[in-house]
Amino acid sequence: MTALPNDRPPLIGEDDRDTAVRRLQEAYAAGQIAHEDLEARLHQVLTATTHGEFVSALDAIPEEDAGATSTIAAGAGRIRRRGAWRVPRTLKVESAFAKVRLDLSRAVFEHPVLDIELQLGTGKAVITVPRDAVVDVEGLRTGWKDSHYKPRRNARPGGPTIRISGAMGFGRLTIRHARR
Repeated sequence: MTALPNDRPPLIGEDDRDTAVRRLQEAYAAGQIAHEDLEARLHQVLTATTHGEFVSALDAIPEEDAGATSTIAAGAGRIRRRGAWRVPRTLKVESAFAKVRLDLSRAVFEHPVLDIELQLGTGKAVITVPRDAVVDVEGLRTGWKDSHYKPRRNARPGGPTIRISGAMGFGRLTIRHARR
């Protein structure tokens, strides 16, 4: 007997698979699972056809650490970070009128993915990322001006992934890759 469309289990979406892969990579980077275990679990996540198979690949992996979030806030003036500073897993930048300058080119990344959440009213924001970084700005909403970002053509693999989300009112975001 053929199952009716309503009787089929829900499909596993690409976003779910991407999130699971990211969680497995972060668990490996944090030393929570061994390399062989990572390979087996990645294979299971990428080939799973049922939610049971999918969920079992993530068993015994701790949930994401909510404590790996830092907030930088200023009402007006400047927000500036540069040099060899440790970046958290999630960085929130909030300002009504400040100019923002984040230089991540020499920053110490403890996680393979950095989420930057911008909540900016007016003012310019400039983010300099490492030369081999992969940048995703799909989650950013801009009110007045679009963001300026040209992905590197010859990016080397292995760099951090930087996802930028949030909202900008009347300012402009410029993202640059470091030269060195």
